[in-house]
Amino acid sequence: MWKNRNVWILLCGELIAGIGLWTGIIGNLEFLQQHVPSDFMKSLILFTGLLAGVMVAPLAGRIIDSYSKKKVMIYASFGRMLSVLFMFLAIEFGSVFWMICFMIAIQLSAAFYFPALQALIPVVVGEKDLLQMNGAHMNMTTIARIIGTALAGVMLVFVSLYSLYLASFVAYGLLLLSTFLLVVEEDEKIVPGVKKDKKAASFKEVLPLLRGVPIAMMALILTLIPMFFLGGFNLMVISISDLQQDATIKGLIYTVEGCCFMLGAFLVKRVSEKVDQVKFMFIITTVVAITHLSLYFAEFKWLALSSFGIFGFAIGFFFPITATIFQTKIPKEYHGRFFSFRSMLDRVMFQVVLLATGLFLDTIGFQYMVLVFGVISLSMIAFFGLRYIKTPFQDQPLPTEQKAGSI
Repeated sequence: MWKNRNVWILLCGELIAGIGLWTGIIGNLEFLQQHVPSDFMKSLILFTGLLAGVMVAPLAGRIIDSYSKKKVMIYASFGRMLSVLFMFLAIEFGSVFWMICFMIAIQLSAAFYFPALQALIPVVVGEKDLLQMNGAHMNMTTIARIIGTALAGVMLVFVSLYSLYLASFVAYGLLLLSTFLLVVEEDEKIVPGVKKDKKAASFKEVLPLLRGVPIAMMALILTLIPMFFLGGFNLMVISISDLQQDATIKGLIYTVEGCCFMLGAFLVKRVSEKVDQVKFMFIITTVVAITHLSLYFAEFKWLALSSFGIFGFAIGFFFPITATIFQTKIPKEYHGRFFSFRSMLDRVMFQVVLLATGLFLDTIGFQYMVLVFGVISLSMIAFFGLRYIKTPFQDQPLPTEQKAGSI
């Protein structure tokens, strides 16, 4: 796998773009703190961009299955660059409106880029290398997050907010250039032969497909548990900083969580070969729910950092495993629509959790909020765990190409 030129292009492109992305995210939080006092209003602004991504997901899925994934990624990367121009206007005029335009534009680009990337990975590497590639890709994303957040923190001290977004703009430009270097012959061979049929294919075909692949359905359901944590991640970090009266805790939380994520993603291949994947996913999501509950004591710095570290370690196992399940169990001709459907589901959940987080922070407060989310997570795990115990499916033959073709 490591001799594959495309693998290095994807990983290096993700590192560069990820640094730009997280530099921009820290800039978003700084801009919101300066111009929007209410946590709920902050969540509404972030919600607007996510909603745009949800609305365009069905179209994105059909386009990814109909055309070259490389070309979709190129156009999406160009869209990312254009979106940053709106943020320059927001800074110039101190306008929340232009920031909303930025959020919409960048989420529209992401709605095309990330499903196309997930659909391209099984084309770039063989099935035996998918778990390792997913772990490496997510580790690169985490390294970019650590560097990006640290760089943004330093830049905010010495330079203007404008410079953060200029760095994002340059990073997205480098990502665009790196995408042009991809040579994906298999992708080009597949696309012309199916383009006509796929244009007429319905996005709704994903749901009956999932019913025929129960392990993928269970992985999709369990993905909702980490989303309860991730949806309010940034707002929780701000709240913990306020709770402890310590601005430096924000950078420490991102760093600890990111380093632990990388460790989990590094170990995932060794561990996953020795355990039942479905049972392991239930264990991981239970750990995530418990860490959410433990944030009730977030006024203690060591406990807050430990909770985020354990969470990072757990999802470092969880996301590479689920990504590999989706890439191997879902037929390739449905990858564009499936990953767009998954992205849409993630965005809807992210929106709900984001709005709920902002609302709870303004009403019941941080500590009671984490109890509510933790109890909901444990209840979901118990419910679906009991269903799985009654009707296990791990050892059943999984339908793939044949099942999908009959839909």
